Amino acid sequence: MDPNRMSSLSHAHPNAPEADMPPSEEALAMRAVHRAAADLRRGTPVLLHGPDGALLLAAAETVGAEGLRELQAAAAASPVLLLAPTRAAAVFARPVALNAPEEGAAALRLPESLLAPDRLRRLADPTAELLLPESPERAPVPAMAPQALALAKLARLLPALVAAPARDAAAAARQGIVTLEAADIAAYPPSAATTLAPVAQARVPLEDVPEARIIAFRAADGGIEHLAILVGDPEKLAAQGGAPLARVHSECFTGDLLGSLRCDCGPQLRGALRKMAEAGDGILLYLAQEGRGIGLVNKLRAYTLQDQGLDTLDANRALGYGADERNFLVAAEMLRQLGIPRVRLLTNNPDKLSSLAACGIEVVGREQHQFAANGVNDAYLATKAERFGHMLSLKE
Repeated sequence: MDPNRMSSLSHAHPNAPEADMPPSEEALAMRAVHRAAADLRRGTPVLLHGPDGALLLAAAETVGAEGLRELQAAAAASPVLLLAPTRAAAVFARPVALNAPEEGAAALRLPESLLAPDRLRRLADPTAELLLPESPERAPVPAMAPQALALAKLARLLPALVAAPARDAAAAARQGIVTLEAADIAAYPPSAATTLAPVAQARVPLEDVPEARIIAFRAADGGIEHLAILVGDPEKLAAQGGAPLARVHSECFTGDLLGSLRCDCGPQLRGALRKMAEAGDGILLYLAQEGRGIGLVNKLRAYTLQDQGLDTLDANRALGYGADERNFLVAAEMLRQLGIPRVRLLTNNPDKLSSLAACGIEVVGREQHQFAANGVNDAYLATKAERFGHMLSLKE
C-alpha cells in the first residue's frame, strides 16, 4: 500500500479523526471509558453512572491509602469488595467453581481490618498468599457489578474492585473524579474495533520476508495500536478476486520476543510469515491482545497458577477472567479497511474461523498451522485441543 492509499483509507473511514471536526458522541464515550480504565490502573477512584444510581470504584490491586480515603469521603455507605465468582469462592474458603458461569459477581463486606491496600491486593490476587477473613461475610451485589468488573478487565487489572454507592454524584464529579456511563463499557470493545483507522506505515524487511510492510491501526479513543504485517501485495490479490493467506495472531511477549517454550506462539508467528513469503502474498494481523486478552501481567500470574497445577484455561478463570477475552472484530475491521474481504486462514482455532465469518469476512479455506511440541508445552497444546477445541493432531 502506498502512502496515498493509506491516506485515502484514513480519510474515507467514517470515524477517522479530523483536526477540524469535534469528536463524535461515540468517541467521547470511548475516551471516558479509556480514561476511567487508566485511572483505575493509577489507583484513583472513578464514578460509574447507571439507571440504578452511581457507584464509586477503585481497583483492589492498585488503590493506595489516598485513593481509599477519597472513595470513602464520597461514599454514602461502607464499601464492599466486588469479585468474580471464581475468585470469590476462594476468598470465602469454598471449592473454586471453575466450571461456574464466567459472568456475574460476588461481594465481600469490608471491615476496617481489610480496608488497607496490602490486604486488598492479597484478597484480589490468587498468586498472593491468601488472606482469609475470620468470618467472611457476603454483601449484596450492586446492580452495576458486572459492568464494573468489565471495566477492570478493560484496564487489564484483576477483576476485583472496592465499590460503594456515591453520596452525591455531582459533587464527586466536581471534585475531579472521572465519570462514565455503565452502558458505555459494554459498547467499548465493538466501538474500539469499528473506529480503527490506519495511522502509519513503513516498509520493514524481515529476516524471512524481505518484502514486508507494517501498517499501524488506532481507534478513536487513542488507545493501544494493532498492526497489520503485509507480505507481498495481498491487497492486489484481493482486488483480483483472490483470497490471500491470513493469520490472526495475538501478541505474545514471552513467546514472540523471548522464545518462551511454554507456548507455541513464536513458532506460529515466524512460521506464518515464512508460509506467506513462500506463497508470495499474505497478511498477518498482530493484535494487542496478550494472554488471550488478559494482558501480560495477568498472563504471568496465570503462569504461576499453572506451575501450581492448573491448566491454561483454569488459570485464567481463577484470576477472574473468561477462558478467552479476545475480540476478533478488530481483525475483521482491519481486513475490511485494507480491501481484503476473503482470506485463507492459517489457524487451528475454530473460534477464529467462526468469529471472522460472523464479522463479515469470507473464510474460503483453512490451512493447518501446527508445530511440534517441545517437551515443555506438551500439556499446553493438549489443553488447547481438549478444552478449547483446537484442531490439533497430538501424539499419544
